[in-house]
Amino acid sequence: MKKAIVFRFICLLALIAAFGLNITAAQPKELLIWHYERDNAMDLAWQVAMEDFAKMYPDVKIKFERKVFEQIQETARMILNSRACPDVMYINKGNSTCGIYAKDGLLTPLDDVAVKYGWDKILKPSIQTTCRYDEKGIMGSGKLYGVTNYGEFVLVYYNKAWFDKFNLKVPTSLEEFERICQVFVDNNVTPMVIGGADRWPQTQNWYEFALYKADRKFITDFQLLQDDIDFKGPEFSFATDKFLSFVNKGYFDRNSNGIKYDDANNAFYQGEYPMILTGSWLFGAVMEQVKTFDWGVFILPGKKYNTGSGGNLWVVPKNARNKELAYEFINLTLQPKYQTIMAEAGGIPVNADLDQIKDPKVQALNALFAEIVENDGLAFYPDWPVPGFMDALGGGLQNLFTGRMNKNQFLNSLSNTYYDYKNMIK
Repeated sequence: MKKAIVFRFICLLALIAAFGLNITAAQPKELLIWHYERDNAMDLAWQVAMEDFAKMYPDVKIKFERKVFEQIQETARMILNSRACPDVMYINKGNSTCGIYAKDGLLTPLDDVAVKYGWDKILKPSIQTTCRYDEKGIMGSGKLYGVTNYGEFVLVYYNKAWFDKFNLKVPTSLEEFERICQVFVDNNVTPMVIGGADRWPQTQNWYEFALYKADRKFITDFQLLQDDIDFKGPEFSFATDKFLSFVNKGYFDRNSNGIKYDDANNAFYQGEYPMILTGSWLFGAVMEQVKTFDWGVFILPGKKYNTGSGGNLWVVPKNARNKELAYEFINLTLQPKYQTIMAEAGGIPVNADLDQIKDPKVQALNALFAEIVENDGLAFYPDWPVPGFMDALGGGLQNLFTGRMNKNQFLNSLSNTYYDYKNMIK
């Protein structure tokens, strides 16, 4: 009798192994969501979306895990390649992140899903640029692997009290911007701070300078790995010279390499610096945190192109357990209710009812982004083109800042990193 029972149990295990039977199917479904936004417009909108999703699907347990940007950057490939991956994951866009994961077959193509839900109509072609990747992992064409539900761009936040103290106006050219910085330095005030310890904020300051010499062909060639570019040409040479000039003249806090991004932001909130150059993603936090002075924003003036793009991406891992629920959640975040919540909190939505926005600062922010998009002015981000470029660029700028690397060494390092990968995938 005992032998018969053991035999039947072994047969049952064999059937489970052979047909992939799920012995936990009776358990409640779980939707696991990862993202790294915190205390900003996107975070607020998505929290409301999660709460509403839970009401819509009471038999589904929503499990949200907040990560940090660096954590996902460093572990994404390993996580995506495992059964421990989330159902919905938020990752950085670009060739060196989403492109690599798409090329390696770690993400679910979303073209059919996009048509089903109408995302292809919501996301304008310029916004879809960073959502599509070809078989080599290069953005701009190919299958849809990611979905963004907001836009973003780099701009300058400024303290109007500091500007008024020295009778300064919003600049209309790079030369005027530099004169403003010099006025502050002449009065023993450090104009700007960079969260250089996190590397990426320095890359955006540097790339904004490069865009003064860039045209659309250069941006496309650089970002999409098309025609070869010269790293010692006018674009990156000018950017490096100008970055070094700002360092040497004291326009950036000289301790910026040791300051974390969040600490740099907090210093601006407290009125310690007149300006900080960072992204529109900080807008909601500035609205919330700045209580003691009036403030405004402007883009670095006198150039056509601006660092920015559609926002980072919701993706569905190839190994996700609950893909249909993942699609439903992503779709929810694209709906006008949550898009409008995002907008009212200082975000840049792609599908909001903008007539509901009353705050003039938020109206101005969205008007700036709309103008950039209308003029084909989005230039993406400098660390995107190839894997490892953030290390070369961000680390190189840290070394430029301290004098451990000169201009020639820096540009050679960028060129080597870029062409090592580009030549490999030809």
